[in-house]
Amino acid sequence: MTSTAPAPVAAPASAFPPASYPIGTPGQPWGPAELAQWRARQVRQRSYAHDVLAVVDTLRDRFDVRSYGEVAYGDDRYALQCIRPRQWAAGRPTILITGGVHGYETSGVLGALRFVQEHGQRYADRVNWLVAPCVSPWGWERIQRWNHDAIDPNRSFRPGTTVQEAAALLALIAPLNGQFAAHIDLHETTDTDETEYRPAVAARDGKAFEPGSIPDGFYLVDDTENPQPAFQHAVLQAVAQVTHIAPPDANNEIIGSPMTEPGVIRYQLAAWGLCASATGAHYTTTTEVYPDSPRATPEQCIAAQVAAVCAAVEFVCGAASAP
Repeated sequence: MTSTAPAPVAAPASAFPPASYPIGTPGQPWGPAELAQWRARQVRQRSYAHDVLAVVDTLRDRFDVRSYGEVAYGDDRYALQCIRPRQWAAGRPTILITGGVHGYETSGVLGALRFVQEHGQRYADRVNWLVAPCVSPWGWERIQRWNHDAIDPNRSFRPGTTVQEAAALLALIAPLNGQFAAHIDLHETTDTDETEYRPAVAARDGKAFEPGSIPDGFYLVDDTENPQPAFQHAVLQAVAQVTHIAPPDANNEIIGSPMTEPGVIRYQLAAWGLCASATGAHYTTTTEVYPDSPRATPEQCIAAQVAAVCAAVEFVCGAASAP
């Protein structure tokens, strides 16, 4: 792939305007009044029924489509659906693919759906794949990271969670505990992370906002407690054929974390309650696409997510067949 754009660099904090969040009093965590103010600002901008459920319906003739619960906030009710092969068989590797844990991260949802559309049948007799394409439908409609209660679902995947989006997914996978070989969770890092969501977190929690940077390119988040560099490398190699990989900043970091290898950082997935920790799988990763890059189109972002999923599946198939 060729491009006339300059080489990517991590955007410095100065590239973003100073944070002055319009809700709350500096130094004071939000109460019910501030939450109500924030919620009133969240406007439905797209349709989960049209964008997700209608696409899932087109897959019913080829795959097993199941409901795994409902997200309900007042009169807003969202049916949660997942997709899996009809050829589900014991003894094959089982892989979970999740999108839309953060509802505003568009390519994760569309990438999960496209994987099923274009590659689901090809892998149906090789692995037991399970796709939950849009974990947070309220957030999808409002292009919002948080849920209705101003909670980040991707800090909520813990036993006993009361966060609806996380609890539903955990209930879905509970009967398969111990069977998952891999879990790939599809995300994006956007400019609004720095201009909206990080300032919002600071305001909500009554803390000072500390400016950061947004990397230009695709990267992965591995597990500090169970690093799998060969798996991450295989995924990055495939994605690099579609879009560019994020470089580190001047401190050899990506979003404040040391880069352990090109395009990879590590988090404590379980300690942070991240979705990628939900299955306890041996191979886990969180993808991070940068849709605001001048070098990436929306189509490339979706294709990058699909390439990442296919590479993860191929790696797991190879590992399962190795002597």
